[in-house]
Amino acid sequence: MSSKVLVIGSEGQIGTELCLELEKRDDIVLYRADIRLLTNSERRLYRLDATDQRSIKQLISELQIDEVYLMAALLSAKGEENPKLAWDLNMNSLLHLLDLAKEGLYKKLFWPSSIAVFGPDSPKVDTPQNTTINPSTVYGISKRSGEFWCNYYFHKYGVDVRSIRYPGLISHATEPGGGTTDYSVAIVKEAVKKGNYISYLKGDTILPMLFMPDAIKATLALMNAPKESITIRTSYNLGGFETSPELMARSIRRFIPEFEITYSVDFRQDIADSWPQSINDENAVKDWGFKAEYDLDQTVEAMIEALR
Repeated sequence: MSSKVLVIGSEGQIGTELCLELEKRDDIVLYRADIRLLTNSERRLYRLDATDQRSIKQLISELQIDEVYLMAALLSAKGEENPKLAWDLNMNSLLHLLDLAKEGLYKKLFWPSSIAVFGPDSPKVDTPQNTTINPSTVYGISKRSGEFWCNYYFHKYGVDVRSIRYPGLISHATEPGGGTTDYSVAIVKEAVKKGNYISYLKGDTILPMLFMPDAIKATLALMNAPKESITIRTSYNLGGFETSPELMARSIRRFIPEFEITYSVDFRQDIADSWPQSINDENAVKDWGFKAEYDLDQTVEAMIEALR
């Protein structure tokens, strides 16, 4: 029997590629929902505001959904420009869906967290799963709060909610959504298009990154894992590789030797400085077998080939 899956935020950076993978599965009937309608409406796509509680409940009930992926969010840089909107979107959409799962309207929820939960007091290198966490952005605050709510609803009501703390995500399929790590996408696109890039982060700013195919593989691996193997109900650390604007520029020059990078640092530098440089994801490895396939050079090569 097929499982009915709803992806809310289906047209975003993660949602787009997540849906492409879910569509390949014969045991899934996929439904998409987003406030933007960017793809063909014949592909079971619905216009939906993730903060519209009544419409979400109605859609889940009418379609008899089994699993929900809540991918709609306002990211770090955009969130600092509009903190109250970021809190409303990131937090209230999650709480409503947790309540609907508690009521038995559907069986399983995926909700993405982020390395933004870590703050200036967290260890920078090999940041552990459990450590000092004092986020310094509204995005990080909302994600950390959401992690606690997920854990609470699991232990209090048995809601099967699963989560990953994504590092920076690199993808060629869609435009990034206003995050601090967005430079990692823009630098490759601008290299292919113009041969140069102006970075808003300093050249030596090290941050953890993950190529989108690895992020999608991890997400589906977590959702497919047996319930009893999930030991973390806040959100799993997820690593990948570490890079910086200068290291990415160096990798790009293997394919585009004339590529040039310059710098015009802005407010996102302070955000990046508060985040980890590398992540310890041993729990994800142990519990559901996570293993990244792409390193920095492989990611850059795949990005350039796709963009060309």
